Amino acid sequence: MRAIGYTRVSTDEQLNGNGLELQEQAIRRFCEESHVELVDVVADAGVSGSNGLDRRLGLMAAITRLEAGAGDFLLVHRLDRLARDLIVQELVVDRLRTAGTPVRSVAEPDVDTATDDPTKVLIRQILGALAQYERALIRARLSAGKAIKATRGGYLGGNAPYGKRVVAGELEDCPDEQTVAATIRSLRSQGWSYRAICRTLDDLGLRPRRGGGWQPKVVRSIASTASPPRALAPGQRRSGNMED
Repeated sequence: MRAIGYTRVSTDEQLNGNGLELQEQAIRRFCEESHVELVDVVADAGVSGSNGLDRRLGLMAAITRLEAGAGDFLLVHRLDRLARDLIVQELVVDRLRTAGTPVRSVAEPDVDTATDDPTKVLIRQILGALAQYERALIRARLSAGKAIKATRGGYLGGNAPYGKRVVAGELEDCPDEQTVAATIRSLRSQGWSYRAICRTLDDLGLRPRRGGGWQPKVVRSIASTASPPRALAPGQRRSGNMED
């Protein structure tokens, strides 16, 4: 018997130490003990098990080679390496069964996917459903963690708000921008128009984060979201243009 091994890890699992090397070692050990020729081991690194086959280039390569007769079955460490979505799992199993090259699992050797035994089919599908449920729990925990972090003012990704900068994945104060933000808020509290504030900032040589000059909509956004003033406004006289 000849096998093509398949390994997969998602980004989260890599961080937790459940790596490709561990799975490959288990596959090689199984083949040695079972006297199976291991033709090759292909991998999808950092790819979610819920992705469709179009995103699983390693798995598609293995399937194509098996359908061409390069091996007798696909060998995985566990069925959840094949997929964390029950539909994807069953599509792959059915496709390989049709080609006469079943899926075998090192950790679940009694689940023979090449047979029509209804009990074994049920067990395989239960394992697939459990993997899908586990993925849903992980996604829910991540969402809850982000929500908690958001309520505490944590950084969730994307562009940092004006007056902040991202350092090592966390938001920190940017003193230069906070000085500008304080100036904007101070001038606005005195009744200055957004256009007048723009001209004053340009005259002072203070540049926005993007672009060459200040725009009223940018100043408006900073004025509505910036932190309380942390610096004095410049000693400029109020402009006569009070247009909002």
